[in-house]
Amino acid sequence: MKKLTRGAYAEPGTTTSYKTGSWRTQRPIYTHRPAPCHAACPAGEDPQDWLAKLDEGNPRQAWESLVSTNPLPAITGRVCPHPCESACNRGQYDQALAIHSVERYLGDLAIEHSWPYPAKCPDPKAKRVAIVGAGPAGLSCAWQLTRLGLHATVFDQLSQAGGTLHTIPGYRLPKDVVRNEIGRLLEAGIEFKPNHRIGKHIDVVDLQTDFDSVFLAPGMMQSREWNIDGVTPQDLHDGLNLLKVWMDIGELPEMKSAAVVGGGNTAIDIARVLRRCGVDTHIVIHSGMPGPDTPPEDAMRAIPREIEQALEEGVQIHDHHGIKRLILRGEKVTGIEMTRMRKLPDANGHLQRIAFEGTESILHVDQVIPAIGQRVDSRGMENLIKGRSAFKVDQWGLIEGSNRVHAGGDAIEGNTGTVTEAVGNGRIAAIAIAHKLSDKHLPAPATDKPVEYDTLNVEYFEPSPRAEQPLLPVEMRNGEEEIETGLEKSEAAREAKRCFSCGSCMSCDNCWTLCPDSAVLMATDPAYTKSHYVFDYDYCKGCGLCSHECPTGFIRMQLEP
Repeated sequence: MKKLTRGAYAEPGTTTSYKTGSWRTQRPIYTHRPAPCHAACPAGEDPQDWLAKLDEGNPRQAWESLVSTNPLPAITGRVCPHPCESACNRGQYDQALAIHSVERYLGDLAIEHSWPYPAKCPDPKAKRVAIVGAGPAGLSCAWQLTRLGLHATVFDQLSQAGGTLHTIPGYRLPKDVVRNEIGRLLEAGIEFKPNHRIGKHIDVVDLQTDFDSVFLAPGMMQSREWNIDGVTPQDLHDGLNLLKVWMDIGELPEMKSAAVVGGGNTAIDIARVLRRCGVDTHIVIHSGMPGPDTPPEDAMRAIPREIEQALEEGVQIHDHHGIKRLILRGEKVTGIEMTRMRKLPDANGHLQRIAFEGTESILHVDQVIPAIGQRVDSRGMENLIKGRSAFKVDQWGLIEGSNRVHAGGDAIEGNTGTVTEAVGNGRIAAIAIAHKLSDKHLPAPATDKPVEYDTLNVEYFEPSPRAEQPLLPVEMRNGEEEIETGLEKSEAAREAKRCFSCGSCMSCDNCWTLCPDSAVLMATDPAYTKSHYVFDYDYCKGCGLCSHECPTGFIRMQLEP
């Protein structure tokens, strides 16, 4: 038996002679619960865990903990909308942690020092999984499969891995960051086969024959058709293809003014690129601008900080507007007629977009650029997608009607199109594939609710300002230079120290020192007891002092069984 020590000095005949546990009607228990940032992360990250390691002065351990869930932190730290920060309990105290900034810091640090991804090469006899698509979902799935001891082979139609990451402008996501992070990830034992197009060079049926399982993450690379009352301009360019042209050759078709139709990240990206090319740029969108007065279901889908930066750079957004008519000279656009749009309930109570007559206005532009979303190029996968625009999957990414083909990323129904969500799709599918190939039952879904702010004792924390990443001044945002610069080492360390450690033990000794009955024992070997402390219920009378004084909500009171 390992040694356990009491929190107060007690000789025989004093407090330890009276087993006050017989008085108890409730008892304290040590229970790890998820922090709200963990519950809100689409990738499944546990920021509290890696922030704690950074706070302890172990940045490499922090990075290894981070990439055990998300292998692309330098990328997601730049482009993620970070819902973790909206959920952060610290936001109710002073300001939410800058989680995405610290994530980026660790990712950049790993690139700078060329830290290898922590995974062992799978056994030569291990089972093999084919992955179609080398975007965030495919790479995430391949990485998790490698960590789980399986062989992952990634096929992609392009000559380089990254998928739609290569369509994100460099001022948001520098090309060298994408190249360096993905290059090091592939060196972790992932086999990459470029220039392999599904439906042309490879076939899903053949992959099912040659591999033990298949994961499809082809993305949405086929633009949706767009017209106004059947009218389409002769020189129509869609947003995604224009971004590809810009990223490949750094030029766009000549234009003086443009209306971008759509409110997603692609629309914002192409609008900002157009501004950098000197184009008078407008966004026309049925939805509203994000803000406290806009219901979430009616807000633009783009990342709010990207919308804010676009406005700073001179992009004009016409929210709650639709295009009623194209104004053409011959087959070329000279303007659009816009009208106000609102969501109103129809006869069945369903909300529908309604155009308001009498609100028409003319906007003179020489290009209309639709950025209204894409669909999956289904060639070679017709029997799995079954006429839909995306795959229908279950909670583990298994395609409906399939036994061993999973899918993830932009190519599945209900996906919001973020890089972080794609990373999470890949991780979840990898877990399901590994369990299925080893004939194990899938883990039960987590049922613990995140730690709430009112269960914390914030009296033990000091107010501290949030670390903010410096922004390039608007007048200097002319090219591909990155707009947001990263945190310094000292700033990242201070930010990690601000973490409340919600739901986790921070070894503060409060329960041990404050217990009036010496009922808390300190474990000299936490690995043996699976905790730093143990309750001695012979003496605990259930007063609840330890739970009240616990800073992190790690101690809960429950009724005596």
